[in-house]
Parts: sequence; C-alpha cells; structure tokens
Amino acid sequence: MVFKMETNNNSIHKSEKEQFIKLFKQEGIDGIDNRIIVLDAFLQTEEHITLHKLDDILNEKGYEFEIHFIKDTLEHMCKYGFAHMNKFENRPALYEHRHLGQHHDHMVCTKCGKIIEFHNDELESLQNQIASMKGFHLLQHKLEMYGICSDCVDLRVQTMPLMMAKPGDKLIIRDFASGRNCVKHLKDMGLRIGDKIEILTSQGKGQFVIAADSKRFVLGYGMAQKISVEILEK
Repeated sequence: MVFKMETNNNSIHKSEKEQFIKLFKQEGIDGIDNRIIVLDAFLQTEEHITLHKLDDILNEKGYEFEIHFIKDTLEHMCKYGFAHMNKFENRPALYEHRHLGQHHDHMVCTKCGKIIEFHNDELESLQNQIASMKGFHLLQHKLEMYGICSDCVDLRVQTMPLMMAKPGDKLIIRDFASGRNCVKHLKDMGLRIGDKIEILTSQGKGQFVIAADSKRFVLGYGMAQKISVEILEK
C-alpha cells in the first residue's frame, strides 16, 4: 500500500504516453505497441509495484507477456526517465512513476510495508544549504525514513513482551514476568522497572540490543519474552 501525493493524473499520463511513443520510436526500440500496453498498465497503478505485480496486472487485463519483456520495458522506462526504481530496505525492487519537475521522499512502515510519499520545501531548502556549506554540488538526492505508521501503532497492544518490539521503538519497562533468579539477573545487569529503553537492533529469535541510561545491554530472545514493556508516546 502507498499513499500518493495528489497530481493531475489524466493530463500527466497523456503527456507521458505521447513522449514515450515519440522517444521509443526515435530510439528504434522494438515491440513498441506491446511496450505501450505495459506503460498504460504501469501508469494506472498509482503505487510502487514489483515486476511480478505488474505482470499480474497485465494478466488480469488479458495480456500475457514474457516476464523478461516486461522487465526490459521497465528498464527502458527507467533509462529514459518515465519510471524510477527504488530499493527499500529488505524489499524487492519497486517501480514508481517519475513525473518531470516533481520530487518526493518516502516514509516506509517496517511492519506493514506501507510507503508514504511526502514533499517538504523547508526540508529541500535545508538539504541544499547543508550541501552548499560543505562545498558540495548537489545533483540529486533521496530521503528514506523507516518507522511504524500510525495505523500499525494503533493496532499494537500498549503493553507487550519486549520480544515484540522493533528497532527504533522507545519503551518503558513495566514488569519482569519471570522467576526470582531472572529478576535478580536483570537487576544485576542494571535494568529496573520504570527504566526507559530504546531498541537498537533485534535479530528475530536471536539477540536484542537495547539502550538504557546511555548504556547498551544485550538480551537473549528468552529473556526478552519475560520483560513486559509499554510503548512510549511519540
């Protein structure tokens, strides 16, 4: 799922299609009629899609192209500025429209995968200022922000085992649901009920690295199951 910024889609897509036909014919790219079908399907998606998702859309419309033909068309579209390929963290390549004169950045939810596009003039200006201060000639840039979207935050239980937390979460320890020896071990490490912590890294069923009071702690998955935490308000 993706939240797109508003655009005058019909007029933009008509212009894109006209330029696509003119440029591809000019460059002598073969299979132009079928490539136009791929372009039309792509322009109608209004989202970030994978190669295989675009193949599914074409199949639903009754077109059966070889996957390498669709991939080749997408690569041409990227080469000539009609599309842009994104490689977000731990996700397959995603393709999106590239409209001339428009720029946006992305926020990516690490839980549900939602991609939210945004543009901020002040942020753009600040990036240019920083580049200028460093004597750097900025040609292009992209900003990717990873976190948890508001929908996923609302769905999460406020109190939960530490093992359910994600990197970047800021939490407060509410209870140690474990035996006396385990509680003593945690206290000896320097962790107390009421401590505010941040998840630095998590390895699924492996280790959790957390920060509390400017110190780092390494906890095993079993220990993380026994620590009850509450999400701090953003």
